[in-house]
Amino acid sequence: MNRFRLITAVGAVALLIAALSGSSAYGGASGTAQGSPIKIGVLTPLTANFAPWGLQVRAGAALAVNEINRSGGVKGRGQGRRLNLVVADDQSVNTTAAVDGFRRLTQQENVVSVGGIIGSSIGLATTRLAEEGKIPLFLVKSGNNEILTQSSRYTFRTCLPAAAMVAQSVVQLAVRREIRSVGVMIADYAWGQSFKSSLEDAAKSAPNIRFNVQVAPVPTQNFTPYLRAFGDVSLIVATGHPPGAPLVLAQAGQLGLKAPVVGADGPWSLTAKSTTTSAFGRYSDFKCMATATKQYKALAKRYLRTFPQNEFMEDDALAGYAYVKIVAEAISKVGPNRQRIAAYVHANTFNIPGYAWPLRWTAWGEMIGARPQYAILTKGAPPESGLNTASTTFWPRVIFKSPALTPYRPQS
Repeated sequence: MNRFRLITAVGAVALLIAALSGSSAYGGASGTAQGSPIKIGVLTPLTANFAPWGLQVRAGAALAVNEINRSGGVKGRGQGRRLNLVVADDQSVNTTAAVDGFRRLTQQENVVSVGGIIGSSIGLATTRLAEEGKIPLFLVKSGNNEILTQSSRYTFRTCLPAAAMVAQSVVQLAVRREIRSVGVMIADYAWGQSFKSSLEDAAKSAPNIRFNVQVAPVPTQNFTPYLRAFGDVSLIVATGHPPGAPLVLAQAGQLGLKAPVVGADGPWSLTAKSTTTSAFGRYSDFKCMATATKQYKALAKRYLRTFPQNEFMEDDALAGYAYVKIVAEAISKVGPNRQRIAAYVHANTFNIPGYAWPLRWTAWGEMIGARPQYAILTKGAPPESGLNTASTTFWPRVIFKSPALTPYRPQS
């Protein structure tokens, strides 16, 4: 499949067809919008390990584009203008494909911004290009500490905070639940190593908790030796092995380990399918969405009506939706100028329906006031109809809301 091509789709039905067929660019029905379309870029994984994350990002962004275009496009000075979403596949961890896609989006398609970054290696590669080219770039799950620097001005995290902040919340969870021993399984790549060093620092604030950290290569499928090395632990943290957390959970159960597993900020539907019944009541994850709110429920229902094949509106989809809404608001206020869009984003706070916290940023693009919510995978239908498709047999029950995390400040 060509990872980058232009297709025009009109209306919700065509939008859905585009998403199902893997097309790379589309715009929803334009309503009364006039003038040339404004292009917004998405660079996200549509193939390989991280595809379940990226497909959700694309769908959420497409929903926002469709809704904006149906209401007359981006309004501001003069008449409304339609948005076109142009999508490139970064192939999960292929930095060459990511750089190529970023350059095509920004140089050939002339998008006003790029969003949807999942992998930390992709974030590291594209952030440098964004800062050099003064192009707004929005990260979804790219949490490596080193991605942002003190001089970053065009890069913004939108869902997963920096690894140092995630480590803070894991320690908070362990303290709140009075856990004394934690086994940590990390992947040996940019995110995993960043999380490992961050957790070692965060653990200093909880000297009564024992952390046993095991490092496994990214392709690992057999986690049994690492799990045995944990010994008797009360909590297992598994992060960075796509889709390793379900395997860790299943293999821990085979070894007789009863400890619950905190996962890698992965799609709920992927975990539920990969582990069958072993995940229910044992697997929890940290998310940027607040599933119990009326705002999330209303948005999720609209999302599932448009993309029922996705079964559940993950926070990746929410972040994709937020990215488009933020950029559209900026365009309506300052026009489709990249530098002005970035300045507007820095200067404002955005209350996105379904988010667990308002989005605002430090000068270098880290989220201020991030409060990840931990939820446990629960079997059965959700308390309110419409949040899942008919074939879905799970829902996330919130068990812990992190206090506002201190924004991570880069060392340089």
